[in-house]
Amino acid sequence: MANLQDERQRMVRQQLLLRGISERRILEVMGQVPRERFVPARVQELAYADAPLTIEEGQTISQPYVVALMAHKAEIKPGDRVLEIGTGSGYAAAVLAQLAAQVFTVERVPSLLDSAQRRFQELGYNNIITRLGDGSQGWAEEAPFDAIIVSAAAAQIPQPLCDQLTDWGRLVIPVGPLDAEQRLLKIVRRGTDFRQQNLGAVQFVPLVCGPRCP
Repeated sequence: MANLQDERQRMVRQQLLLRGISERRILEVMGQVPRERFVPARVQELAYADAPLTIEEGQTISQPYVVALMAHKAEIKPGDRVLEIGTGSGYAAAVLAQLAAQVFTVERVPSLLDSAQRRFQELGYNNIITRLGDGSQGWAEEAPFDAIIVSAAAAQIPQPLCDQLTDWGRLVIPVGPLDAEQRLLKIVRRGTDFRQQNLGAVQFVPLVCGPRCP
């Protein structure tokens, strides 16, 4: 365990700080959340590798830098209500839960959501609310959200997610096909205007959309 704690601190220094992630709150949280608890036992020794890892159901846990980058670009504040699409292992939600007031997270695979819920309970992350469902439709009953982070690539930006942002709310989402370059986009809502910024190339598993997804 001590060795993994050392790896966690090395990850913060070498993967985050050296790539320009300097926000103190994010660095502190990334240095505290035990990523090894969110990966399968067979790859636990790789928990802090600078790479995504395969988890159950053919899904992935994003590399630490990408988790930190998305949180940074979403400008998470202590009082924010945040929606995450794609709970996966629960690692990103755990990070967001230490940065925001509440995290609402949606997952479409029951077994992944069950495992994530168990981890949240064991680790004491009590401000995470989970839901099984189609993430492309957001969570209208709990909207609006100060920030929305999507952990899977959409062919197009789902309109429901834009509609569920507060004024000045931020959406960070990878957009593009599975077999070609995807772009990490940041969308900021200002009234009925949505301003878009390209944050660079990324590679995510696809967002599986329901019938109303564009």
